[in-house]
Amino acid sequence: MDKVEIAQDEVVAIDAIALGVVGLKIAFVNVFGVSHEDGSWTLIDAGIPFSASRIKSWAKETFGRPPNAIVLTHGHFDHVSGAEELAEVWDVPVYAHRLEFPYLRGEKEYPAPNWAAGGGVMPLMSPTLPRGPVDLGERLRALPEEGAELTLAELPGWTLLHTPGHTPGHVSFFRESDGTLLVGDAFCTTKPESFFAANFMQPAELHGPPSYFTSDWEQAKASVRKLAALRPATVAPGHGKPLAGEGVAAALERLAAEFEALAVPENVKQGSEPRHKES
Repeated sequence: MDKVEIAQDEVVAIDAIALGVVGLKIAFVNVFGVSHEDGSWTLIDAGIPFSASRIKSWAKETFGRPPNAIVLTHGHFDHVSGAEELAEVWDVPVYAHRLEFPYLRGEKEYPAPNWAAGGGVMPLMSPTLPRGPVDLGERLRALPEEGAELTLAELPGWTLLHTPGHTPGHVSFFRESDGTLLVGDAFCTTKPESFFAANFMQPAELHGPPSYFTSDWEQAKASVRKLAALRPATVAPGHGKPLAGEGVAAALERLAAEFEALAVPENVKQGSEPRHKES
């Protein structure tokens, strides 16, 4: 496949999310850079296909050096596609939860999407989107088990949270010192079914995970409730603008309390979710 360049106007830097946390919006998905006291930094997620060059340029301009590691919230195509090239160029490991390994070792593809989730163009497009598998080879490393403190040396000061539902091994990261929460696709701050129509000029509001690629809604609800219990001050999602301030915790609590009404697609509630698009 020929190399495709992502247009510059599709790439937007996200500055000063929280202390030592910045981001890069590439089309409809975000990646994040987390700085550490020793001067190192970690890349969270790795973008859509053909985004590696944009991430490399941003990293050089922002940090002046390669990261100590790439950490994946999960293995969907819009979070992993630059990982192989970036890990090779930077000579760094790629961390993910063990339950994501089948999708990152070339063994298994994600379940077919719920193309009838409704509400926008993305569900209708979802059967054409990549589902893997991706093979990250020997650079792939397992994140530590969830616990009170994340023992991953490459991401000090952050707590690992297993937040399944969107995918089996989806993870989020919380920094208790200032209430910063990196949520991947556990929930979004833009309507996930309309990513291509969304832009940073639109007001941000909390929504559930992308409905067309969420595999277990009961787990997804439990994960949002788990995150809401943290009462974060700042949330930085994979899709949509970061949010900060007094209203964030209350908005997340409402999403958790009314998750079925606000997030779960009607065809899932009715038990009629399709697993493939009819031809």
